[in-house]
Amino acid sequence: MFIYLSKKIAIPNNTKLKCLAWNKEQGFIACGGEDGLLKVLNLNSGKEGIAKGLAAPSNLSMNQTLEGHSGQIQVITWNETHQKLTSSDSYGLIIVWMLYKGSWYEEMINNRNKSVVRGMAWTADGQKICIVYEDGAVIVGSVDGNRIWGKELKAVHLMDVEWSPDAKLLLFAIDNGEVHVYDNSGGFVSKLNIQCLANVGSTSCNIVGLHWYSGKNGHIEPDCPVLATCYDNGRMQIMKNENDDIPILVDVGMTAVGIQWNHNGSIIAVVGMQKLPEEKECNMVQFYTPFGEHLRTLKVPGKQISGCAWEGTSLRIALAVDSYIYFANIRPDYKWCYFANTVVYSFTKPEQNELSVMFWNINTQEYHVRQVRSLIGIAAAGDHCVMASRLEDGSGQHALVLCNAIGTPIDSKYVDIEPICVAMTSSLIFAASRDNVYVWQYGTLKARSTLDVTLGRSEARRERIFHVDDTPSGTADLSLENRKEDQTNDPICCMTCSDTVLVVGRESGVVQRYTLPHIAFTNTYRLSTRPYKLQLNSNSRRMAIIDVTGLLTLLDLEARSSDSTGREVAGDFLKFDRKDVWDLEWASDNPELFAIMEKTRMYIFRNLDPEEPISSAGYICSFKDLEIIAVLLDEIMLDPDSPSADSIVKRESKSLRDTRDLLEKVGIKEAAHFVEENPHPRLWGLLAEAALQNLDLETAESAFVRCRDYPGIQFTKKLQNISSETLRKAEVAAYFKQFDEAERLYLEVDRRDLAITLRRKLGDYFHVVQLLKAGTLGTDSQMVDAWNNLGDYFYDRQKWKEAAGYYEQAANQARLMKCYYMLEDYAGLDRILDAVPDDHELLPELASMFQGVGMCEQAVRAYTRCGQVKKAVDCCVSLSRWQQAVELARKHDVKETSELLAQFAQHLLAKEQRLEAVELFRKASQNIQAAQLIIRMAEDEATAKNRPSLLKKMYVLAAILVDEHRAALRVNLSSSEGSRSSALLGLDDGFQEGLAMDANMVLLENPWRGAEAYHFYMMAQRQLYEGYVDAAMKTALLLRDYEDILPPEDIYCLLALSSCANRAFATCSKAFIKLESLPEVDPIARQQYEDLAMEIFVRHTPKDSRSTRADCPQCQTKITDGVSRCTNCNARFPVCTATGRPLYNTAGTWACVRCRHRAMEADMAVRHSCPLCHAPVNS
Repeated sequence: MFIYLSKKIAIPNNTKLKCLAWNKEQGFIACGGEDGLLKVLNLNSGKEGIAKGLAAPSNLSMNQTLEGHSGQIQVITWNETHQKLTSSDSYGLIIVWMLYKGSWYEEMINNRNKSVVRGMAWTADGQKICIVYEDGAVIVGSVDGNRIWGKELKAVHLMDVEWSPDAKLLLFAIDNGEVHVYDNSGGFVSKLNIQCLANVGSTSCNIVGLHWYSGKNGHIEPDCPVLATCYDNGRMQIMKNENDDIPILVDVGMTAVGIQWNHNGSIIAVVGMQKLPEEKECNMVQFYTPFGEHLRTLKVPGKQISGCAWEGTSLRIALAVDSYIYFANIRPDYKWCYFANTVVYSFTKPEQNELSVMFWNINTQEYHVRQVRSLIGIAAAGDHCVMASRLEDGSGQHALVLCNAIGTPIDSKYVDIEPICVAMTSSLIFAASRDNVYVWQYGTLKARSTLDVTLGRSEARRERIFHVDDTPSGTADLSLENRKEDQTNDPICCMTCSDTVLVVGRESGVVQRYTLPHIAFTNTYRLSTRPYKLQLNSNSRRMAIIDVTGLLTLLDLEARSSDSTGREVAGDFLKFDRKDVWDLEWASDNPELFAIMEKTRMYIFRNLDPEEPISSAGYICSFKDLEIIAVLLDEIMLDPDSPSADSIVKRESKSLRDTRDLLEKVGIKEAAHFVEENPHPRLWGLLAEAALQNLDLETAESAFVRCRDYPGIQFTKKLQNISSETLRKAEVAAYFKQFDEAERLYLEVDRRDLAITLRRKLGDYFHVVQLLKAGTLGTDSQMVDAWNNLGDYFYDRQKWKEAAGYYEQAANQARLMKCYYMLEDYAGLDRILDAVPDDHELLPELASMFQGVGMCEQAVRAYTRCGQVKKAVDCCVSLSRWQQAVELARKHDVKETSELLAQFAQHLLAKEQRLEAVELFRKASQNIQAAQLIIRMAEDEATAKNRPSLLKKMYVLAAILVDEHRAALRVNLSSSEGSRSSALLGLDDGFQEGLAMDANMVLLENPWRGAEAYHFYMMAQRQLYEGYVDAAMKTALLLRDYEDILPPEDIYCLLALSSCANRAFATCSKAFIKLESLPEVDPIARQQYEDLAMEIFVRHTPKDSRSTRADCPQCQTKITDGVSRCTNCNARFPVCTATGRPLYNTAGTWACVRCRHRAMEADMAVRHSCPLCHAPVNS
């Protein structure tokens, strides 16, 4: 930062000031002093003009003396939220002032008449005020004047008071140097850990400043110190909070009288007096960061300074000295840079911990924001910038991030040093700590390979480091492994670089020079003071030096001079110096030109001679082509989220302004003479343009030669070959982009063709169409080309409807088709499909468009018309039009359909979409695959113990599909064995052989077996629950034939239960024996079966109570009633699907036409569908 005194206001009658306060919201300044003096001032900037910010003139718009106090004013404080001023004097009188119609009036008065007020403080929200008296009395009141609570602190003398930012705590400064912490109800909490007085001894120290930054405008870093306590002996400590055990300790080295935080807590000002060696005291203001780093010292004239106050934006500070108020302007060290027409700056927000970094393109007004934690510095060169930041992971490392003009990170490095200074060139980045300089040879994606080849650097040598006390020769190993840990006695304080030179400044005033890119130490230069800012000119022969006092000097690096001993030394200081300089920029195209910011004036120097200054407070971005670009960062920081173009200032040098004036008011000859005396490419270019406009081709050509504008030279030669003066004027108008004027001149001499050519070069086909329609020279091809280009214009802007209209006029079916597609005008696409001939190149793309939107018929038609039948079949398959796919395959002899179906089915199965796969096989008439898949699904559902009714339905569906397959097989084989259609459907002999090898083929030979198993299983349970125990037992006996489908444990449990209920204990005993012998039964369940069997058969003999027999119709052997197989001849009997009883005689039975299972006609009389497959009875 840089600070300088800018204004002084005298108080009438030489009344000495005691205190000072600045309202940061409304800008009012209150000052109090002897004899009850209390004044309110207001400094307002003048009318908006060229100069803005600090450079704008300020006028005293208010100077009101407030009457009411008679004693010396002790304390004044603002309530900014409610626009109130509170003041107290040496007699204890307290007055609250309010603003009414532009003037201040008394609102409330209070006088305790016992003691003197030592401190007053409002909460951050302005709702409460705390007043402390010297005798220990404390009063807390509300903004409307009501007393909230009061307290008498015994045996203490209070000196000051401060609220915590959240208004939950109160800090009381005691006269013995302690700071006590109370809650907002008056209860004692603790004492502050005061460490800054550890080595003071027994000398008593008074607190002169107690200030806690509220955080209203954000913090520069997370967990930043905000609570400052300062003593009159110059000792100060800064804490993060009231419980901070490791505060920042500072010795300001003077007798302090007060402290004050700025608006965002980034700087704390300490005012006081310092005794100089001449035994004279001098008023001083010291500026520190929250981390105790000293920034600046300001000397203030006068005998005794008594207080300070910051402006709302911290760009000015007011100082109360004797009977004067001094104002000092502050130029902050913003973290910012400029490159590639982009201003990069950082700012804080109260609602976030990270710093926001804005990348703002001043040409396009586009901006991008990036969030960065603990940003240290920014530097830029070429098309990139580098940001140095501190990592928050506790590793102690720092990051260097290379970004482009929109803030996108390109590359990054992590370093172990703290980069207090950062600089960069087009290929190198330098980061300097206090002891070491780190060098990173970076490369963008575009230039990385070129850098590696030209500089010959391996990846290992892209990073280097050297100690500031070393003298590298350019050949030494500067790898990171050889970094020195030694601390230097003369730390680095600043740095600058160019493509060939690196300059490092040290706190002692020593400046070291190195050559690049090999980093070889060459020279040392000695300055009388510590450098603050260094900058090299465009040819690296001169260097500008701004020291900590704001003194600018120039050093000729190549010159040789003699020191006081007569010894020759490198470098020579030019006879040039300027005071109060805080910014500087060399011209990038002229080593003799540079611009400086001196206080609020901008100076441009040519050969060390200044031009007339310009009022400005901008930070200089660039100086090129005799034009300066500066940015008003002070104005931007008022609303950093929305930078305005008004914050960019462009200033021309005097020579450029004079040349313009000569060309406009005098003539080309005089202007050419002036440019000869003050040569610059920009001036020669200006002269050449003026000569062209006057058709002075000789002067124009000469000027173009001097500014090396080769296209301009060619243009003047072209003009010399044109005989018509009007055509020359037209060409010159086109050269200066006055295209309407050029067109008018072309038409004036009847050269419509040239006008058309001009508009075509400009891509202005609207005018081309107008010119073609208005004349008779245009051809149909030119008109079609114009229509197409107009269509392209709207097509590129995604205005499909307008583009389609122009393409239709140009008969451009390819582009028209894409417009229709984007407009979803499928009727238009259909018209194009009808219009194009067969085998047209647009047909495949049209087909793809139709397929993409599910219009299968149109897609198939387009594919077949261009001969791509396979793609037509694939289209049908992808859109689930399987029947159409099969018909296409049959019609055009496509043999890959079965393979495609299999692949699609596998895809569905992989996605667990089994039902979709079944539907796929059914639609493709591949019923065997569908049946197999359903059977596998049924087996999985059976494992999951799903509902038997669902499993029965699945087996019924599988059986129906198998029957349909067999029927189709018989039809196809009877017509033509091995035919093309049979092969297409997967029904040839080879396919049947493959099926025979399938593990499920045995089940498929009797497809109704699974349905029968679950049908009888549910029937047995239904009969049992309905009380038909004998019928349930006989049905359960049938289930023994289905152990491969039903769980055997379920079968024999059901049989044991039904036979026990039927008192057929022999059958029940056999069922229990089977249950106890099943290997899959759990041991616990097996033991339970044994216990249950023991309980049953202890009571009952294992004998069936009744047993009926029937004759086998085949061998007449007596067999047990209910058995479906003869034990003698092994004949199987059909089973009634309605009752579960075996049918020994099929006479009088009904047969289902679908499943071919039988039932008694009597049982079917009341039924409308088959009990097994649910087919209608009348079918």
